[in-house]
Parts: sequence; C-alpha cells; structure tokens
Amino acid sequence: MRIMGLDFGSKTVGVAISDPLLITAQGIEIIRRKEENKLRKTLARIEELIEEYEVKEIVLGLPKNMDDSEGERVRLSLEFKDKLERRTGLPVHMWDERLTTVEADNIMIEAKIRRENRKEYVDMIAAQLILEGYLEYGRENGKN
Repeated sequence: MRIMGLDFGSKTVGVAISDPLLITAQGIEIIRRKEENKLRKTLARIEELIEEYEVKEIVLGLPKNMDDSEGERVRLSLEFKDKLERRTGLPVHMWDERLTTVEADNIMIEAKIRRENRKEYVDMIAAQLILEGYLEYGRENGKN
C-alpha cells in the first residue's frame, strides 16, 4: 500500500508518493495546467499515478492562513478533495500545509538550487513535506 501526497495550487499540483512501508515520501512530479479551473487532465493524470503506484489513500494539503482562518484557497482545495474522492473512490485526508512552501524553499536554498530554478521544484517538494508530516503523525499515533 502507498499513500499519495498532493499540493494543490492554482495552476499546478505537486505529487509525492510514499514507499510501501509508509516510512518515506518522495516527490515524483508536478502536474501543470494552463487554467485554474481546468482539472480534467489533472485528475486523469492523478488516476494514472494512483494505478501505477498502487495508491490506497490520498493526503491533500489544506492551505489555511497563518491565523488559522480559511480563505479562498481552502474552499478550492475542499472542492478538489470532493472531486478526487468521487473520481478515484479513495479516501482523501486533509493535512495542514502551512509553511510547507517556505520549508521547501529553504530546502532548495540549502541544496544550492538557483533562485530562478526553484519554482520548478517547489510544489513537488511541498507535496513531499505534506506527505512526510502525515506519515510521521501516523507512526506517532499508531495509524501506520
């Protein structure tokens, strides 16, 4: 069994996959789209990855504001969650993603990735951090 982590953005979705033992997470790709509300191809690609990696659960980042309030991005993420559940039939868990983009950027700075190249990787690394947080929580609470 594997778990998929997703970082849902306005024009991209970062994707990460756990190992079969649910110990590690690895970023695998960024799905890009030209328009924010055009999700058909994005959902189709996610379905392909689910089949390829034998995914049984999905973790989707919940982009709350720093003051714990919920804005437009939370609403859009919850709508995406509903679409994922209907289309894949898999459970989709929401996971607080505050600061994952900042942490992803710091990781890339430490790795000496040039500033102009960081945008290429940030969503995938954020998805990996979302999934790592969820896996760690599961281990600490006897869920994995």
